[in-house]
Amino acid sequence: MIDLDAVTAIDVHVHTERSRDGHDPMPAHLRAAAAEYFGGEPMLPTIDEVAAYYRERNMAAVVFTVDWESQSGVPPIPNEEIAEGAAANSDVLIAFASVDPARPDAVERARRLIDEHGVKGFKFHPNLQAFSPDDRRAYPLYEVIAEAGLPALFHSGHSGIGTGLPGGGGLRLKYSNPMCLDDVAADLPELKIVLAHPSFPWQDEAISVCLHKANVWIDLSGWSPKYFPPQLVQYANTQLREKVLFGSDFPLITPDRWLADFEQAPFRDQVRPLILKENAARLLDLG
Repeated sequence: MIDLDAVTAIDVHVHTERSRDGHDPMPAHLRAAAAEYFGGEPMLPTIDEVAAYYRERNMAAVVFTVDWESQSGVPPIPNEEIAEGAAANSDVLIAFASVDPARPDAVERARRLIDEHGVKGFKFHPNLQAFSPDDRRAYPLYEVIAEAGLPALFHSGHSGIGTGLPGGGGLRLKYSNPMCLDDVAADLPELKIVLAHPSFPWQDEAISVCLHKANVWIDLSGWSPKYFPPQLVQYANTQLREKVLFGSDFPLITPDRWLADFEQAPFRDQVRPLILKENAARLLDLG
């Protein structure tokens, strides 16, 4: 179990990029485009390497992969491997699962991952998975997550994956408009929803949904804090101070870089501990 007094922060947005047997599920052209967008060749960490990295920094991390096999044709890193690795490193890791909503057995998979593997939340990437979050066909999957009292984290805003490629690599940005989650939040008020990333170019929409719906949070991953829109900082400092979460998007952005830039950003001193740890501890029910 994570000792909240022992960790300095909880990073709610961390990717495993390679399985223990070396499998990388991201197509090479998309991997290269993301590396160029984020300015460097990122690491491809396994679950065990993520644990060592965060333990060295006295941080906890929510870790996951993305299952989009219906679109990519490539099997994801097994959710079971991530859950097993997190259980073996429970002092620093919290396992989220990813289930492609297009899978015919998506509901059954989610139930099994919750009941048998103890995952603590779910990650969705609508651009990669090519679905609109408000598609009613995904609701039975959300309902399983809500019944378990777990969060569902959704990519929102621009995607570095596919950026600069012809046709954006075939990915469609419309699926990541945070307004697509307003219906979900209204229809399933018991579902805890996290809008991942500053939601460029829909930042005001994300703020509005989060402000309006008590069951919606925002994570700050995928961008350096020095580039945050001023309205995001304003609301994080005031009305949304208990609903904004630290996330890095490791390995594309490291927590070291994110935290260094966070120190220089105009967040209020009394708000910083909420963002870095306290809000996530409440959302994840860490005690």
